[in-house]
Amino acid sequence: MITLADYLVLSAILFCLSVAGIFINRKNVLILLMSIELMLLAVNFNFIAFARYLDDTAGEVFVFFVLTVAAAEAAIGLAILVVLFRNRGTINVTDLDTMKG
Repeated sequence: MITLADYLVLSAILFCLSVAGIFINRKNVLILLMSIELMLLAVNFNFIAFARYLDDTAGEVFVFFVLTVAAAEAAIGLAILVVLFRNRGTINVTDLDTMKG
């Protein structure tokens, strides 16, 4: 039988991996976006685990809202990356910090 603590440990591992992905790799914007998505997935995993444990559907409903925001963030983030790559020729964060005016 899988307990609530097992779900929470797995969610904590996913969250720590995503935080490590953000802090270790600060050069590629695409990997930063993927790490943020993994962080949202870990939070959603917690919501589902607690909703199942407490027999309440509020956590599951909240997951749908988080997934909607995550999908919009991914679509807008990828569109911005495509425009930046067309204009600058790179998606490295260190090359994107200079502004042209």
